Amino acid sequence: MLVEQIWTGNSGRNFNYLIACSETGEALAVDPLDHEKCLAAAKAKGWTITQILNTHHHHDHTGGNDQVIAATRAKLLAHANAKDRIAGIDRGLNAGDVIKIGRTVELECLDTPGHTMSHICVLAHGDTQALFCGDTLFNAGAGNCHNGGHPSELYNTFATQLSKLPDDTLVYPGHDYIANNLRFTLDREPDNGKAKELLPGMERQDTGRALVTTLGLEKEINTFFRLTSPSVIARLREAFPDLPEHPDQKTVFLKLRELRNKW
Repeated sequence: MLVEQIWTGNSGRNFNYLIACSETGEALAVDPLDHEKCLAAAKAKGWTITQILNTHHHHDHTGGNDQVIAATRAKLLAHANAKDRIAGIDRGLNAGDVIKIGRTVELECLDTPGHTMSHICVLAHGDTQALFCGDTLFNAGAGNCHNGGHPSELYNTFATQLSKLPDDTLVYPGHDYIANNLRFTLDREPDNGKAKELLPGMERQDTGRALVTTLGLEKEINTFFRLTSPSVIARLREAFPDLPEHPDQKTVFLKLRELRNKW
């Protein structure tokens, strides 16, 4: 599996992706908002975009569909329940479906509601396990639920799916928010040594060659995976004095999401 992470440089700090078969050069474009950069990257690599995946319906993930399809005749893939939100879907996806790219790449579809209620993440198996997670999981953070999502569903996605993936799974999110997310981690867990160590480098990182984290690293630096941390719970109680002495993990997650909305 070949992966090209494309930094759009826009105000939303979007990442777009090309995932290609090393044998055939066929490629899947993930959320190709910056169609010009995606098409140029494919041309430079000698790849042919044959499919587009929209992880969800927000315009900053679907806005380049028409131009890429016009240039390549690629088939459009998205969540089966997004058909009323995304025009021209050729294949509606459900949990467990497989996307094949050329002869060597297979991606498993995960139904991951929360940021929106019709959100797909895709998981690459094999020698390199990788998660292309749209706006569900960010480096050191979690998606918001403002525009058609629900925080309880996001918690369930984290608890029942993402947290169970192998620690060496690579994480490819839809946006670069890592520096600000690390600041939130340290605001909630000031003694998080790994986040403290990473932050200076992430504040000045070259987003054209961005850090690719793993699930194992996320579990160290991402507050939304650190729901049993005594430091996180102690700081949370300062903001929510009525928090039980031993809050359940869902309560901690929802309170953290509430704080992050205003932070």
